[in-house]
Amino acid sequence: MTSWWLIVVVALVSFVLTAGLRRYALARSIIDIPNARSSHSIPTPRGGGVAIVLAFLLTLPLLGWSHIVSLGALIAVGGAGALIAIIGFMDDHGHIAARWRLLGHFVASAWALFWLEGLPPLTVAGMTVDLGWAGAVLAAFYLVWMLNLYNFMDGIDGIASVEAICACLSACLIYWVSGFESLMLLPICLAMAVAGFLFWNFPPARIFMGDAGSGFLGVVLGVLSIQAAWASPEFLWCWLILLGVFIVDATFTLARRCARGDKVYEAHRSHAYQFASRRYRRHMPVTLAVAALNFFWLLPVALCVVLWGVDGALATAVAYAPLVVLAVKFHAGALESNVTVVNGES
Repeated sequence: MTSWWLIVVVALVSFVLTAGLRRYALARSIIDIPNARSSHSIPTPRGGGVAIVLAFLLTLPLLGWSHIVSLGALIAVGGAGALIAIIGFMDDHGHIAARWRLLGHFVASAWALFWLEGLPPLTVAGMTVDLGWAGAVLAAFYLVWMLNLYNFMDGIDGIASVEAICACLSACLIYWVSGFESLMLLPICLAMAVAGFLFWNFPPARIFMGDAGSGFLGVVLGVLSIQAAWASPEFLWCWLILLGVFIVDATFTLARRCARGDKVYEAHRSHAYQFASRRYRRHMPVTLAVAALNFFWLLPVALCVVLWGVDGALATAVAYAPLVVLAVKFHAGALESNVTVVNGES
């Protein structure tokens, strides 16, 4: 890889931009005020995720110039990410009706899938399955869910940043041991863009990411997983494994709330990580636990897929099993009024 200098530049740009956005938010009173639905207690500037967006998008023309990353992948990730960031930015500074946000999410997903040429054939139980147009539709819903679940999971200090960094660095290791070094540049640049922001967002956070940043991360990670699947079908399973903490918590919580008849579009604090942060009365233990789960459980399982040929679907089920247990343990999706936290125990 000949562009390591770019990695340092991305992190520095993100760091400086976040500092500037924090000063701007303080000067313009763009502050997240705690309320009954919040997981924080101190008014904090928001909108710092724009630094991640700009730092990452600025690298794409350079990657295109180097011809290391395909033009289609750059247009897919850049166009979809930029549109989602704009929608999130507008929603952060005003309000966009849910139906129009959702329409924009599907437009961004369709854009990415057009340039990626849809969903590639998948490998399931040793068989190759080409879903054709059905696969493209499935992939669109997957991308929309990824960007929304990332928004849902961005609720305590540092958690969304740590998840993105862990997933991207783990994916880079998987690409390296598999001989696909050319796939490493996009995730490593994204990880460094997030790292520059994380300096300001690590518990206790001095600025929040906002919808512009969280939605952007969700859709970009989803696009990267589909791009990688075109190189090797096993890589999609690897990404699903690496993002398991967020996928399981968000999906389990949504399913439980839907089954109860809740209005799923309303804000709440019933994700497992939110109950856990209230149990331990701090954000840092939960954020660090997410990093530990990624590196010491999910990464080894994903490596089994590429190094020893373990079936991807089976490996994903194995990886998710303890995460489901944790979701149950920490009451994911439960009514907050039914879970009492006393002396750090729930």
